[in-house]
Amino acid sequence: MNSDGFKVPSLPTGPAPKRKQPEEPNGNRASSSKRARPTVEDEPSLVTVQQAPPRPKRTYNFAPSIPIKSNVGSDTKGKAREVDVDDGMDVVGDGDETFEADAGDEEGRFFGGGTNQTQEQILDMFAEAGDDLGSGLPTVQELRRQIIKFERTVQKNTEMRARFADDPSKYLDSEEELDKAFTFFYPLTQDPIKYYPEIFNHETLVATLVNLLTHENTDISLQAIGVLYELTDEDVGEELIAEVGDEDEDDEKREEIAKNVRLAMGGLMTALLDNSLIELLVPNLTRLNEDEEESDRTGVFNILGIFENILSFIPPLAVQVANTTELLPWLLKRISKEKAYDSNKQYASEILSILLQEEREVRLKFIELKGLDVVLEAVASYRNEDPADSEEVEFMENLFNTLCSALAEPEAKAAFDEAEGVELMVLIMREKKLAKTRAIKVLDYACQTDSDEGKRCCEKLVEVLGLKTLFAVFMGKAGHKKSKKAPTATHSALEDEEHVLSILASLFTSLDSDSVPRIRLLAKFVESDYEKVDRLIEMMEAAESRLKAVNQEIELEQQGMKANNEEITEIETDEWYLRRMNAGLAFLQDICYCLAWLIMEDDGAQTHARMLLDRRGRTFKDISAILKELREVIASGVDFSEEEGTESKVDPDDPAVQKVMILDALTQFLDGI
Repeated sequence: MNSDGFKVPSLPTGPAPKRKQPEEPNGNRASSSKRARPTVEDEPSLVTVQQAPPRPKRTYNFAPSIPIKSNVGSDTKGKAREVDVDDGMDVVGDGDETFEADAGDEEGRFFGGGTNQTQEQILDMFAEAGDDLGSGLPTVQELRRQIIKFERTVQKNTEMRARFADDPSKYLDSEEELDKAFTFFYPLTQDPIKYYPEIFNHETLVATLVNLLTHENTDISLQAIGVLYELTDEDVGEELIAEVGDEDEDDEKREEIAKNVRLAMGGLMTALLDNSLIELLVPNLTRLNEDEEESDRTGVFNILGIFENILSFIPPLAVQVANTTELLPWLLKRISKEKAYDSNKQYASEILSILLQEEREVRLKFIELKGLDVVLEAVASYRNEDPADSEEVEFMENLFNTLCSALAEPEAKAAFDEAEGVELMVLIMREKKLAKTRAIKVLDYACQTDSDEGKRCCEKLVEVLGLKTLFAVFMGKAGHKKSKKAPTATHSALEDEEHVLSILASLFTSLDSDSVPRIRLLAKFVESDYEKVDRLIEMMEAAESRLKAVNQEIELEQQGMKANNEEITEIETDEWYLRRMNAGLAFLQDICYCLAWLIMEDDGAQTHARMLLDRRGRTFKDISAILKELREVIASGVDFSEEEGTESKVDPDDPAVQKVMILDALTQFLDGI
């Protein structure tokens, strides 16, 4: 949330979105943060008071209500929508005493800055009274009465629409009543453990709510979408956990609450999915008109938010989403180059990136839909200019992350090569814009040596003269051209170096001996008096220095466990190794791998490297030791055992087997000289 406050956009009934939206389709988004809940005084202008009025929490977004003008002559769009400040809130029950909003606020809080002066006075009165009257949340019995009332309201609207299908004026009152009936859902997110079972255990409530996504009036569908967005928010339950103390003895209590919140959310998610939530959400994306209606733009935003919430909770569901809905084609269309940048375009890119993170099946569907072509076209616009702000930087990064996820598949590497993706990444690198470092990362994924397609990308990188640009980054001579208007970079030079070394390691693995591309690669290390070998040794020392501190920490932990007679299991061993990898071991392994190839293939490089190591009291066996550890890790995933009289189970075409064989040859050479 921006420091200048949260501005409430013109919305349908529902909470303010957690990601701000532009006022215009091509406007700049103010914030993309979904993590923090906005503290918006979005209370209604008509407040019902009982004998003991509950305290409306100032940090909660009670849903405003927009009485709806009937969609005469239209099934869905409702072009003429009225905003009325006659907005009732009925969370606990009906009352007799009411306060009317100030009629001077012609635009209402939906189009203005929030509540008016009269409403603020009312809220202050409630806040003072609420200190002695509790949180304002309903009891379970009160919630059950609200559910019954909501179901009756929906049923009444259904009956009135059926009875007076040709005369919308006859069912307009029931439509307005239904529009206001959603309000009671919003406070329930403050205590999901208590309230969510009442929702998903109810015989018909979830089905009723999901079916409202198909309501003939778009405004009603938007109401249902807003409720579902809030109910499934991944931050639901954070208030309960935050109320627990910070002492160590409270950890168990926090864990118990978090577990119960997850169980409650799981029950709700299951009920929603069983009632075809996913299948009914997607049609609303094409039904809503983002170009004309601000509320429709908010509706699209909320739908994308629901998908993010679901996929965060159940990642494997991405396969079902990709195969049974039209979400993937819609996302590709929404992020396309033709569409102007806005917050929903950014959010669409984020959902696309999430979808492709885990499952091969989703990536293959993405390739089938020519998704690589769409993303590459969108990325190309950042070749010559930087994103306008930090929000657009996030959009750009989502595009590059999507490419990286897709390139885990050999089929994607083939499509990437065919679409001239390697050429585009090299061009982006040469321009030295903000996208340069992301292009290096994409090339790293494309050149991974797990397939023939990766080998082809390595060859293409050399063919299109990518080595010059790559080695400029390697030597630290290719920084980003900073612009006064350009947003701050979110990467470090070390990240670039790590990706460059990974690419070089792939080149050494993939390029055929005595081939022109390999000769050109070796020539780069020979030129300028082997300055690039000097650079490799410098990088090796820096990586070892970073790794040293973590190695010492792990050694102390190991000593402590041994002193306490604790068993060191495979779990601890793997966790320690991952910590070392993240602290620089992976970088160090790539450096040593490249050095080993150079030492073995070029006598001049061998002599120069020996001289540099001698000065530091080091030998080739130090490089060999790093590679032997890498070899053991890779070999642990391959079954090299053979039974007498049977054929070997080892597949010589397995990339892991090939890597083990290469490491054996390199270490044997290093140990023998």
